[in-house]
Amino acid sequence: MAAEEINKLPTLPPYPQMISSAIEALNESNGSNKTSISKYIESKYGHLPAGHTTLLSHHLNRMKETGELVFWKNNYMKHDPNAPPRRGRGRPPKTKVPMPGGSDSSPARPRGRPPKDPSASPKPVKPKVATGSGKPRGRPRKMARPSGGISGTATTTATVTGTGRGRGRPPKVKPQFNEMSVEH
Repeated sequence: MAAEEINKLPTLPPYPQMISSAIEALNESNGSNKTSISKYIESKYGHLPAGHTTLLSHHLNRMKETGELVFWKNNYMKHDPNAPPRRGRGRPPKTKVPMPGGSDSSPARPRGRPPKDPSASPKPVKPKVATGSGKPRGRPRKMARPSGGISGTATTTATVTGTGRGRGRPPKVKPQFNEMSVEH
């Protein structure tokens, strides 16, 4: 039974109490950071649980969310009710002007396009009016591809597409040589 009492860790106060006492004892003007709080607790209480850093982070975050501590520029300090609120980064939010007591605000409109009314009559269809040029509007349709493929010559391509020339640079015309006898 005496061996069990020796192996037991001394009882530690709760983490929020240890954190508060560490911040008071360190008494830094801009607050204390997590490392200095941890070092103070280790020096004062000696043997700490294995997950001390995780527990410390958890309790610091919880105390920050509940408002017991204020987190400013990576330091923790006790909340002072007389201190002015500190501004964070970015533009401050607009102040909301209270509406007069007698006016009732209308309900918020739903997002998106309103649905069509099924009882409304359909709009009359306008007849299409032809333009005076005789050409259809828009980009002309693509012509059919030539059936000759890549190896097709310029003359076959020109006949298939209907224009006088094929695509690309025309082939170089080679002069024809006639055989002539040369006598000396």
